Amino acid sequence: MSVSRRGVMKGGAAGALSIALAGSTESVFQTSAGADVGEAYGYGPLVPDPKGILDLPKGFSYKMLSIEGDPISPGVVVPGHHDGTATFPGGRPHTTRLVRNHEQSNNGTRAVAPSNLTYDPAANGGTSTLEVDRNGNLLSQYVSLAGTSTNCAGGRTPWGTWLTCEETEGFTGETKSHGWVFEVDPRGRRTKPVPLTALGRFAHEAVAVDPHTHIAYLTEDASKPFGLFYRFTPKAHRGDYHTYLAGGTLEAMYVPDVPDLSAVQEPGKRFRVQWVKVPDPSAAATSTRKQLEKITRSQKLEGAWWGHGKAYFVCSYSHKSDGGAADHAGQVWTYDPHSRTIELQLVFKPGGRFDGPDNITVSPYGGGVMLAEDGDGEQHLIGTTRHNKPFAMARNAFNDSEFTGVTFSLDGRILFANRQEGPGVTFAITGPWHRLH
Repeated sequence: MSVSRRGVMKGGAAGALSIALAGSTESVFQTSAGADVGEAYGYGPLVPDPKGILDLPKGFSYKMLSIEGDPISPGVVVPGHHDGTATFPGGRPHTTRLVRNHEQSNNGTRAVAPSNLTYDPAANGGTSTLEVDRNGNLLSQYVSLAGTSTNCAGGRTPWGTWLTCEETEGFTGETKSHGWVFEVDPRGRRTKPVPLTALGRFAHEAVAVDPHTHIAYLTEDASKPFGLFYRFTPKAHRGDYHTYLAGGTLEAMYVPDVPDLSAVQEPGKRFRVQWVKVPDPSAAATSTRKQLEKITRSQKLEGAWWGHGKAYFVCSYSHKSDGGAADHAGQVWTYDPHSRTIELQLVFKPGGRFDGPDNITVSPYGGGVMLAEDGDGEQHLIGTTRHNKPFAMARNAFNDSEFTGVTFSLDGRILFANRQEGPGVTFAITGPWHRLH
């Protein structure tokens, strides 16, 4: 296993960790990089795993399930590049279904499904559906969508389906256009390989859906120029599988005087939002992000999740050397639809222990969030308390692959997360969960 940049820092000379927190008594929290930073706020220090797979706090344990390459049926194996995931009620008492993305284009361990579940035969991405019992044991699995590309993250709908997002605007060899959102029924009854074109064609990351209005908030990970934060308002207030198929209006967020979110470095800062209609959501001639000039952008817009009446969304990092307005190693924002404002909740300063937050879920324990790290060197699951104090929940002790698909079971007993590659694997983490203040 390679020695990471942060591993050297922990074992050697002290460096500065700077994490700014919304609502804290100090705007910057600093300590030495050699200390077990923030773990007093969580479940305690991480205990080295004797198997060298996953370090967790004392009292917690994990199970590995649905590993890339595992046989499912004749000619079908678990696809690779595990990514965004959500949980749903299972088909049996006390069981949970997971729908999981596979972030592959025309590469990786192919997602194979029947033709009625396959969009483009040239694309290797898709989704898998797993069923597990209340203790995190795998009961069954199958490929639930195939022929899609670069399925990164997505979002859960209020009517109990999964929106899987393609993070691409096309690739070599495609037979159909890509850059869409598809809807997957965890029960396998209504899934069709049909893009939800009204939600736009762009390098999608994730979706957070307001359960009351069914408005969807979408992130875009793109550059030259940077991506946008979108709002999709459905035409019909149906609240079922056909809600987004019926069409609607796609808009992009504009914050006056804030052309780049990275310029905001003070947690607790709040800004009024305006929404600008996207002229051509299908991007037939011009990418959606290039259709608007007076707009707010961000480098690396990634995970999104709905919780506490707000849409949470993540910016993984910003580099001035890449054209960003300022440097940071991660931001967590919320959008409040009632006040029509965004607020910076947390920012990771460069050079600290944590960097590159990606997938996000809202924790049922204490009102904080759980973040999957996709940064330099060793990778963590990062938790926060309800006062936005961060701590290490887990560490990938096996390799430097990113964490993805962080999500809790509906009863809160199991935290699921994926190691994306080397090979891809889904973890079921259990332990003494409790409310974090």
